[in-house]
Amino acid sequence: MKKYIYLAGFLGVTLALTSSSSITYPSVTNSSFKQGEKLRYRVTYGFMDAGEAVVEVKATSKKGGGRSLHHVIGTGKTLGGFNSFYKVNDVYESYIDKKSIMPWFFDRDVNEGGYEIKQNYAFKQNLSKVNDGKKDYAIKLGTQDMISSFYRARTLNFNNLTKGKTFAFKCFMDGENYTLKIKYVGDEIIKIRKGKFKCHKFVPVVQTGRYFKKEDDVEFWVTADKNKIPVLVKAKIPVGTVKLHLVEWSGLKNDLSSKIEK
Repeated sequence: MKKYIYLAGFLGVTLALTSSSSITYPSVTNSSFKQGEKLRYRVTYGFMDAGEAVVEVKATSKKGGGRSLHHVIGTGKTLGGFNSFYKVNDVYESYIDKKSIMPWFFDRDVNEGGYEIKQNYAFKQNLSKVNDGKKDYAIKLGTQDMISSFYRARTLNFNNLTKGKTFAFKCFMDGENYTLKIKYVGDEIIKIRKGKFKCHKFVPVVQTGRYFKKEDDVEFWVTADKNKIPVLVKAKIPVGTVKLHLVEWSGLKNDLSSKIEK
């Protein structure tokens, strides 16, 4: 009897390993960023500097499904007088697959004016599930998180862009699956503190139930070069317009050829 029990257990393990190894993971061509890249943004409200955000790509020995990962970190904080009435201290971390740019782990530690959120997601991409420490949620293979989406968007193919072209990919946030869609609306030269840049302009495709109701409530400009870096984001809110613009960069994978030199 023991012999049959051992045999059944061995077959079960073998089938599980065979099933796992037969998964075909997404493959993404990444010519836009690399380990060591660091981007710093200034957040402005009207003429005032309200805060700053930093996103960077770091090395890690951590594995996801036995695969090599990038450790990407996004931080945000308020500056100066804004700390006195609405202090923000946010940290987002994601461990993303080097070959598919999909996440395997996501951590969120947010404190915004005393409102706190802590999330820890384990993406079981091989099982099409994500776990928040309490329960599993069904997802599609390759689903993104809040910060991995920033990097996944930079790997989209912008060749032969035509006005109205829409890009989409799956995301998971706050226990919910949704489809992130962005639409190309044209090329523009924009000017920010760090100079002039040739850019592709995009707007999100508005979805029912979301905070922003119109396409021009959010606009963003991405460098028209291989780096595909967002250099400016404008968001309309009930009391004005908030802007996020690039003020510092290092460790880029490619030359910032979209920058127009004087």
